[in-house]
Amino acid sequence: MTETPATPTPAGGNGRKALLDVEEIHTFYGSIEALKGISLTVYEGEIVTLIGANGAGKSTTLRSISGIVPPRTGRIAFQGAEIQGLSGHEVAEIGIAQSPEGRRIFPRMTVLENLEMGAFTRRDQQAIRADIDRVYDLFPRLKERERQKGGTMSGGEQQMLAMGRAIMAQPKLLLLDEPSLGLAPLVLRQVFEALEQLRQFGMTILVVEQNAMLTLELADRGYVLERGRISVEGTSADLQQDERVRAAYLGLEVQAAP
Repeated sequence: MTETPATPTPAGGNGRKALLDVEEIHTFYGSIEALKGISLTVYEGEIVTLIGANGAGKSTTLRSISGIVPPRTGRIAFQGAEIQGLSGHEVAEIGIAQSPEGRRIFPRMTVLENLEMGAFTRRDQQAIRADIDRVYDLFPRLKERERQKGGTMSGGEQQMLAMGRAIMAQPKLLLLDEPSLGLAPLVLRQVFEALEQLRQFGMTILVVEQNAMLTLELADRGYVLERGRISVEGTSADLQQDERVRAAYLGLEVQAAP
């Protein structure tokens, strides 16, 4: 584990390919620098988490990757091709889908219509139907609510719908922004069980999450963001044992050495 992130390399452990390389990006909101040289790598088939306090730059990192708030400088490569100049629509078309913080479903559309909107770039209706059924397998509650308008559903159901809509794009990389926010414990468990199933399907996931303890139990690796910079990175096991991470983000007391 290192405190200063190294430049991403093209392949990780066990010969995995780097699906996403983010190198030294600086992202601004007006004159305010939100990201101050972020570098990270996501390899095919893994779950990577970004943890940190509010305002650390986690959501901005996802928005920079997805083209919503492009970085002013730095490089973002997806499958080896630079994408930092692409619009959000173009980023979605090449295989990156985001489930945003706050869900942002279409409240006047039904569950089914929301899911169909997630597949707006696709043409194979048989494959779309198969993926709708897969979403219903992940989240049976959505099947029960298929004809219900999204805006009348509970917060947990809307979170399932937001994730399901992103999955419908058949992304090569799924970006999740605070999937546990405001969820009851039962729904929270269902959401994280779905993430584990998506991993088993081979989907690559980059997740921003304030529930550090829960997400580190699921993720392969993680990055800790503080004030727009990565302060610590490592495997999930390493981060769970790091005294600074335990004290600041896991709510665990650090035991003094005897």
